[in-house]
Amino acid sequence: MDRIAQLEARLARLEDEREISRLIAAYGPLVDAGAAEDVAALWTEDGAYDVDEIYLEGREQLARMVRSSAHQGWISGGCAHFVGPPHVTVDGDTAIAVCHSLMVVHQDGSFVVRRATANHWALARTGEGWKVTRRTNRILDGRAESPGLLRQGAYGEPAFL
Repeated sequence: MDRIAQLEARLARLEDEREISRLIAAYGPLVDAGAAEDVAALWTEDGAYDVDEIYLEGREQLARMVRSSAHQGWISGGCAHFVGPPHVTVDGDTAIAVCHSLMVVHQDGSFVVRRATANHWALARTGEGWKVTRRTNRILDGRAESPGLLRQGAYGEPAFL
């Protein structure tokens, strides 16, 4: 491969990583704003969100979660979903990203961390750009699967739970 082709390939990979990082970074602000359809649009039509206590499949279920009274209660009480910078591994038209997230809530005049989680993201390049095909979260409470998700993601591996 000649020098120009190598530079083009490197630039394309960096652009993919940046687009994926921006997509992941958009989740917190959008979910805290209650922007249900915009949150759902981060996923593919059949994308899944696997969290400890819930499993959501498809954009409509994701949007319903954001519109739910439980989630709206978090917003009205004061909360921030902080998603840390992701480590992204691109492989052609698919990618794996991994990061931590914190859910910070306003409680009794202070802010407290309600949850700290391991986040494993599987993504695909679509006609609409990069989209989440599956996000798997596990709370960091000492269970073995949580650091396992972090390790798998750091090596660009799919989530094996």
